[in-house]
Amino acid sequence: MSSIFNFQSMLAIILLFLCTCACISSLAPSLLDINKAGLLGMFWKCARIECMSPYVAVCCIVMAFNILFMQ
Repeated sequence: MSSIFNFQSMLAIILLFLCTCACISSLAPSLLDINKAGLLGMFWKCARIECMSPYVAVCCIVMAFNILFMQ
């Protein structure tokens, strides 16, 4: 089944995407800072969402607990 049709897999992909954008932003900030608008600006925006949101951190912890202990 595709991850689009499985809600838990879709959430895991979104969280991984946000965390990856934040990691790229911390390692090479100039790579994301040159594209703040348009389609590539989505990566810059996702990096800012992940850095500023404690909700993303809580979701990552809950998803890790769910994957490790519930499945």
